[in-house]
Amino acid sequence: MKLSPLLLGFLSVLLLLSVPVSSSPCHFPAVINLGDSNSDTGGLSAAFGPVRTPYGETFFRMPAGRYSDGRLIIDFIAESFGLPYLSAYLDSLGTNFRHGANFASAAATIMPQNTTLSQGGYSPFSLDVQLDEFLQFKSRSQTIYERGGVYRELMPRKEYFSRALYTFDIGQNDITAFSFLNISANDYIPNALNEFSSVIKSIYEEGGRSFWIHNTGPLGCLSYVLLRMPLTAEQLDSAGCAIPYNQLAQQFNRMLNETVIQLSKDLPLAAIALVDIYSIKYKLISEATKYGFEQPLRVCCGYGGGEYNFDFNVRCSDTAEVNGTNVLLGKSCKDPSKSIIWDGVHYTEAANRWVFDQIKGGAFSDPPVPLSMACRREKP
Repeated sequence: MKLSPLLLGFLSVLLLLSVPVSSSPCHFPAVINLGDSNSDTGGLSAAFGPVRTPYGETFFRMPAGRYSDGRLIIDFIAESFGLPYLSAYLDSLGTNFRHGANFASAAATIMPQNTTLSQGGYSPFSLDVQLDEFLQFKSRSQTIYERGGVYRELMPRKEYFSRALYTFDIGQNDITAFSFLNISANDYIPNALNEFSSVIKSIYEEGGRSFWIHNTGPLGCLSYVLLRMPLTAEQLDSAGCAIPYNQLAQQFNRMLNETVIQLSKDLPLAAIALVDIYSIKYKLISEATKYGFEQPLRVCCGYGGGEYNFDFNVRCSDTAEVNGTNVLLGKSCKDPSKSIIWDGVHYTEAANRWVFDQIKGGAFSDPPVPLSMACRREKP
């Protein structure tokens, strides 16, 4: 019996659906990142002046636009796929976007803020702006690519945008924004996550299919939070972290989880993994000595000594003129590889590597998918 072309096509689709999903690793030709300082590889530095030594000293041997002594989690993610480190979209010098771009900015928030950096506030490159940058990058990069020659080596191919891994690490600054300003979390967080969901959907509409999302870490374990408000002994947990701030982070993460569950329903072709960065980082801090770290809450690059070695007025890399000589006050500790907290806000390369080693296997992801398989969607 001769089958019609239409029936043959239908049977072919059924056959494809019956074949198990390949267990081979995903091939991500590019990584596109949006976020804050936890994944900024030079965005804020390019826009408002470079970070200074001793930032970058451990791996890059010089400041590299990162708020750490070395590599960030996003750097280890790129390495794991054999890709070069992501160039910041805002950095116009020596950049190569062939295998992706980084739109993250230190001090960035999901929701735009009313206080500027000069007022001690937040980055103007909030998540909605980062999305606009991405949309422009996607369009203009192809125009430039078509010029041929060297441009083809510096710009991503068109198909890379649908095959890329889209990573997100943002929300920490939103929590400090509403908590320091005494804004209700119940009012702020839903609005922020609606904005976050809208950004994911916009990228999906542009062809993005693989999403790797980090929730926010334990804010109450960072000295810039611990010293911001007076805390009683009852407000500190057994690890020395501030319970109220960690509870806010946990509330944000619970609602983020609900948002991602809904996104998975709304975007049937998307593979979305939510990574529990909070649990991993808290485990590291609360069991620091077990993993080879010392004094988990003490800042490596800071000033003032004391319990945290942190001073709001003298930060890592800050200098002062002493007897006519410019002297570095915010110095690095002798061995950053033994420290978890780099500058009171961010983590050391050693801590970032440890965190990456925990997340790459998928044990802290929902669904529990390894990073190398983050393009696979579990069957409903």
